[in-house]
Amino acid sequence: IVAALSALIFQEKTTDSELDSELPERLRSACERIKKIAMNLGELQSNHGIQLVAKDYCENSLKFGLVHVVYEWAKGIPFKSICELTLVQEGSIVRTITRLDELCREVRNCSRIVGNPILYRKMEEASVAIKRDIVFASSLYLT
Repeated sequence: IVAALSALIFQEKTTDSELDSELPERLRSACERIKKIAMNLGELQSNHGIQLVAKDYCENSLKFGLVHVVYEWAKGIPFKSICELTLVQEGSIVRTITRLDELCREVRNCSRIVGNPILYRKMEEASVAIKRDIVFASSLYLT
């Protein structure tokens, strides 16, 4: 879940914006569904008088550059290894994963309020999967 959600959080342009063929089919399929939803949103906005091109809206809203990195991180791969998967700077990776945890927390709280325990558990599991190691150290400068 968090790997697919990273497309909403990550904001930098990268050369590796296409989905990796190494990703599981289920994850690639989820990312394709997210693209379709963004295209539909862009078309809907365009149809209601907002001056934009649906394809541009989709490309500007979604950045898939860290999907593979976040997927591997959630699987438990060490930070050094995930940094080798991309040219994105380490600080951007840390910031994206931290923001993903915040998103998981927000969705978890919303699911509790609306009474969706399944989504609550999924978001809890996703948060636990990414909340580890150096990414969530209180400070990288204090020892």
